Amino acid sequence: MKKLNCLFFLLNLLYLNTIQAQIYRPSAATERRANDLLAKMTLDEKIGQLTLYTTDWGSTGPTIREGYKNDIRSGACGNLFNSHTVGFVRELQRVAVEETRLKIPLLFGFDVIHGYKTIFPIPLGEAASWDLEAIEKSARVASAEASAAGLNWTFAPMVDISRDPRWGRVMEGAGEDPCLGSRIAEARVRGIQGKKIGDTDAMLACVKHFAGYGAPIAGRDYNTVDMSERYFREFYLPPYEAAVRAGAATVMTSFNDYDGVPATGNNYLLTDILRKEWGFRGFVVTDYTSINEMVNHGVTADDKAAGELALNAGVDMDMQGAVYQRFLKKSVQEGKVKMADVDEAVRRVLRLKFELGLFEDPYKFCDETRQTTTLLSPEHRAAARDVSRKSIVLLKNENNVLPLNKSQKIALIGPLADNKSELIGNWNGAGNANDCVSLQEGIANLRLANLAFARGCEVEGTDKSGFAEALRIAQNADVVVVAVGEKAMMSGEAASRADITLPGVQEELVLELVKAGKPVIVILMNGRPLAIPKIAESAAAILETWWLGTEAGNAIADVLFGDYNPSGKLPMTFPRSVGQVPIFYNEKSTGRPFDPNSKWTSKYIDEENSPLYPFGFGLSYTTFSYGEPKVDKAVFKKGENLQITVSLKNSGSRAGEEVVQLYVRDLVASATRPVKELKGFQKIMLKAGESREVKFTLTEQDFSFYRRDMTFGAEPGEFDIMVGGNSVDLKKVRVRMAD
Repeated sequence: MKKLNCLFFLLNLLYLNTIQAQIYRPSAATERRANDLLAKMTLDEKIGQLTLYTTDWGSTGPTIREGYKNDIRSGACGNLFNSHTVGFVRELQRVAVEETRLKIPLLFGFDVIHGYKTIFPIPLGEAASWDLEAIEKSARVASAEASAAGLNWTFAPMVDISRDPRWGRVMEGAGEDPCLGSRIAEARVRGIQGKKIGDTDAMLACVKHFAGYGAPIAGRDYNTVDMSERYFREFYLPPYEAAVRAGAATVMTSFNDYDGVPATGNNYLLTDILRKEWGFRGFVVTDYTSINEMVNHGVTADDKAAGELALNAGVDMDMQGAVYQRFLKKSVQEGKVKMADVDEAVRRVLRLKFELGLFEDPYKFCDETRQTTTLLSPEHRAAARDVSRKSIVLLKNENNVLPLNKSQKIALIGPLADNKSELIGNWNGAGNANDCVSLQEGIANLRLANLAFARGCEVEGTDKSGFAEALRIAQNADVVVVAVGEKAMMSGEAASRADITLPGVQEELVLELVKAGKPVIVILMNGRPLAIPKIAESAAAILETWWLGTEAGNAIADVLFGDYNPSGKLPMTFPRSVGQVPIFYNEKSTGRPFDPNSKWTSKYIDEENSPLYPFGFGLSYTTFSYGEPKVDKAVFKKGENLQITVSLKNSGSRAGEEVVQLYVRDLVASATRPVKELKGFQKIMLKAGESREVKFTLTEQDFSFYRRDMTFGAEPGEFDIMVGGNSVDLKKVRVRMAD
């Protein structure tokens, strides 16, 4: 491990002290209880607590795999996932606490990624809201519903930074920026875990995938990752740390390698960083069979050796691979794994079971009445509609064609216009498409007199036979609304795409509708940034709606007709073509930065350098005017805070929200720095004509980085402070940090 000197810790001390109380810390009483129980356990029973199996729920309903019930009875399996609904969970828990020697209750985990029954926007969509309160509430509702269905642990939040929209799992994260990603990671942990571990309306959070999973080479899921430690620490590591410091109780390893060692067997990641640097006291679980997969990585010859590498590195629980179950006892007997390390892993698991209160009441998450009254409650649907509206990004609005007038004749077209199943997105928990409001239903709920529908084409395939009907109704309308995008399974795990344009003939459909001469409003429904330059040029308006979940149709209709003024901003850059990928706002300058008048600078000969839509971009039905940013001092010293103030005015005719974004550039440093870095943001509501002074405070931490010698801190010199409504359109002021 590269040593960070004392200065790193001194510079971070104030920051760490402000949030230290949030880090998960077991109580002394819990520690004593865990130790007492541990002393009574056989090695086989200890290994059982480090074993996590799945049921057959995904394919066969609420059934458990043959033999797993006996594993529970024998103490060989102490945890299950994909086991939910009160009746199913209660029966499995009964076996654990009534038919085993030590009566140790089970943990029940599930992928509650963006809702359990009430489905919220995909995480990338929620990130577009830049609304931390709404995001926390979304996680709070999801946790309340899932815990009402018997669950006490979720494999969320995913906090992986990604700059490559080819990677399918961008839909699960918060986009490309470590500052925004860190704040969202904290909000989601707070929402999932509630006021305290053990509350019946909350679950254990699991930060994933540790670490660097969002940077696979070529954007291909499960692929290798290769980056410098500086790059890793500055851009990819911060959201994991933020989630841990927000109190996350568990962490999941990633499938990829880091610095040549798979994350599941990486002592530097799991011990040096996670436990020693950050002080993490919860337990670490693998991703699905990732111990076994270290054999394919080529760092161990067999599963037994892989299990030894994993446990010695700091992995506490084996998900589904059964490696610990099959080989750990022998590894201990051979001295290849220390008994003390096994005990510590078991202790970490037991502590959280005690803190959940499962030993006092193993059925505390098994209340049938609560399950009935909580799932899909009107209050939860209202929360979903609220965050869904906030997640929509207005990318284009030529001649203010939006919002629509309810008296207009509207042609609603597209393969996703009347769809429900795709709108709940990938990783949709226990969601049911039948509970989802389609776009057609959402518009119909407004009781419009003049609405015609035609599908036009399917999401995939080459069939254009529906074009004629779509063109016919478009020609008879005042305005055309066309809903296009991806199927839910086109983004997510194992769903990387080399071509990130619209699939099938959807783009052709849109371009043909434009030829009809009526304003065309494109509704995008997708799980990743798409390359849509022709649509961006020809459509009158574009709304990026992602996959919004249960209340999708109502939320989109609210925005289309002006009942809600769109306020979303992109959390991830939209490229012009896949050839620009990876593309992101916080790039570094080269020795030959782009110059349009010189061939010998960094650029393409067949495409612009600039993105189609930059990070932080999003329009409104009103306009906002920024004053020049002001600072309380042009020269400041290390350790001093810097106050920045900017005047924001709603210069349009409607009330609306603006996300004010603050970026910093270090002009000269001992190591190359990004051209800009997000350091703060505020979402501000203003009435038409209203003005407000927006204030930011930057600390020494905001000017610090990993210097040439890999120590962390700030360097004296000049900085540009930039403020605006996206990462491109910014006003700046220059300041200097004195020696």
